[in-house]
This record gives sequence, C-alpha cells and structure tokens, in this order.
Amino acid sequence: MSKLNISKLTNENEDGAPKITGISTFSSNAFVEVPKGSTAERPEYVSPGMIRFNTDSGHLEYYNGVEWTEVLVANNTLDGGARGIVGARATPAFINNIEYFTISTLGNGTDFGDMSSGRYLYGCFASSTRGVFTGGNGTTSRIESITISSTGNAIVDSGTLVSGRYLTTGCSNSTRGLTAGGFPGAGALSSIEYTTIASLGNAQTFGDLNEPLRVPTAYASSTRGVFAGGYNPSPATVQSNVIQYVTISTTGNTIDFGDLVMGSGSNASAVGSSTRAVFGGFSSPSRNNLDFITISSTGDSQDFGDLYFSLTVGTSFSSVTRGCFAGGLPGNSNVVQSISIPTTGDSVDFGDLINGGHGQRGCSNGHGGL
Repeated sequence: MSKLNISKLTNENEDGAPKITGISTFSSNAFVEVPKGSTAERPEYVSPGMIRFNTDSGHLEYYNGVEWTEVLVANNTLDGGARGIVGARATPAFINNIEYFTISTLGNGTDFGDMSSGRYLYGCFASSTRGVFTGGNGTTSRIESITISSTGNAIVDSGTLVSGRYLTTGCSNSTRGLTAGGFPGAGALSSIEYTTIASLGNAQTFGDLNEPLRVPTAYASSTRGVFAGGYNPSPATVQSNVIQYVTISTTGNTIDFGDLVMGSGSNASAVGSSTRAVFGGFSSPSRNNLDFITISSTGDSQDFGDLYFSLTVGTSFSSVTRGCFAGGLPGNSNVVQSISIPTTGDSVDFGDLINGGHGQRGCSNGHGGL
C-alpha cells in the first residue's frame, strides 16, 4: 500500500479538493476538516451521504436524499441514559412539583424540585442541557427553566412570551423552542413564538398555525417542528385532524403535512426519534391508538399500535429509542407506559409518577431534535 504525506490537497483552481477514489485510510492524532456554513448556505445540488458542519446549530449534518439532517449522537451523560422531566399538573388541585425519570431504565419518578407555581397545560421543550416551561394558567406569559442534569427548583427568567397563553404546546431542536396555539381568554390562538434556549430572554414571533387551535400536540426533529390535532372552539368546537409543520431555523406559517389516520382529536402527547414522531392520547373522542409519521416526508399518519392504558390530557418524554407517556385522564392517573420508537406495537408498563394528575408537560435531554 502506498503512503502519501502532505498537509493540504487542492484542485487546480484552489477552490476545492480533488476526488480521491478507492479505499483510503487516514491515521493521525489531528483532525479532518469538513465543509462548513450556515443553514442558509447549505448547497442545493447534493447527493445522499454528503456531510458538512452547520455553524448555526453547531452540529454535523448529512444529506439523506430528501433533506439535511443532523448526525445523531447518543446522549449518555445522565445515569446511563437520557433523562425525562415531568412538570406541574392538576390533581385536580394545581401542584408545582417536578419529577424525573432515567429513560433507559424502568422505574418510578424521582423528585426534582418545584416550578414557581402550580399550573397545567403550559408549553414545554428542552435542549440537551436546559428544560423550559412557557405560559400556563395563572402565569400565562412566564418563561422559566431548569438544568436537566441537576435537581432543584425552576428559575424564573427575565423573558416572557409575546402573547400569554395556556392550553398550548411546545417542541424544540437544540437551539430553538417553539410555543404554539392555546388561548388567553375566549377563542384560540394561531400564533407560534420561538425562544432561543441557550439565552432565553423574551420570546419572538415565528408565524401562525393553519387556524387558531387549543391543545395541539407537537414534536420536532433537528430541522422540523410538527403539530398535530387540536381544536378550535369558535364558532362551535371543531376537532382537527390536520398535521402541519414548520422549518425551525426559519420563521413563517405552517405548511400542510397530512392528516391523522384515526381521525381528529386534541390533548395528545408526542414522542419520537430524529426521523419518526409518534402521537398518542387523543381526546374527543378519547381513544388509545398511537399514530406515527416520518418527519422528513409528508403524508397521512400510520397506525403504530395502542396504549395499554387509555389516557388523554397527559404528557410524554423520550429518548431516540424509547418513548414514555405519563399521567392524564381518566382518574388523574399516575401510570407511565412506554413504547419502542424504531418498531411498532403496543405500549408496556414503565413505572409510576410520584403524583398522578393531568395537564402536566414533559421534555427530555435526549429527544430526536437534538
């Protein structure tokens, strides 16, 4: 085998490197420099498998033949796996406790600390380090956060939402969290706001859902935020079956994705990986089916399986392999059940919440948007 020792290869124009064919082995204690640039600077004419460094997200990404998506890295920084967070809830009295789970193992919740006040049906999202709670009844404009790797009470930050709201939902990638829908009084909101998770501060206007909606559910990959279901109470209550999405790194209104295969509904929860989102716990009518979509495509959802314990108005959290659904109605349940995201099938028992309830919101530091 031949050996070539040089510090740099360029083509004759010095604006790129020559193609190296065959099997090439690189051995060094230095590094390989890959092309880099912002999201807006992504090249248009690319082939599947091409790789670059995104200077906006700070992550490697590759082109999968449909879109640019981040290289997935497992998060194993906590107790052998990702950590799931469940916040305040109604029991039916409002309580403010936060609890956490190690998603890679089965078991019951452990006390984390407290939110600033008891509430429910607020927004919630997370990066790999920080969990963020937005709005909620009684504190409709508030933004507060926790450091997921530690325990302790939530910190009320100086920022606020543009429009105070509850009956809302949230999702995020590693840099931006979205809060969408809800209402501050009569009717419903269509607006979506975004928060820069690392810095927090005031939320900013992002765009609008396809119509005003209360309690849609949401999930995100590193590039797309997806919203499903919800209901509009005016002039008469109509449950939605619409799935819609946005590109998180930009701003603008949602684009139609498809429809929920099992009909319309609201108050659901979502889990997933970087490629797949799974929705469950829809109400009106209450049902136990799970729907899934491939996030990078468009089209109607497909049947995943069933929740073994039918619930609605609960919450969820996930790693990229295991999704957990926790609490909800009927009965202000304390049940936590889980699914294997890469496969399909019914849920199984995971453990119990310390405090059952409904309207709680959850997040994790290992979801598919990171």
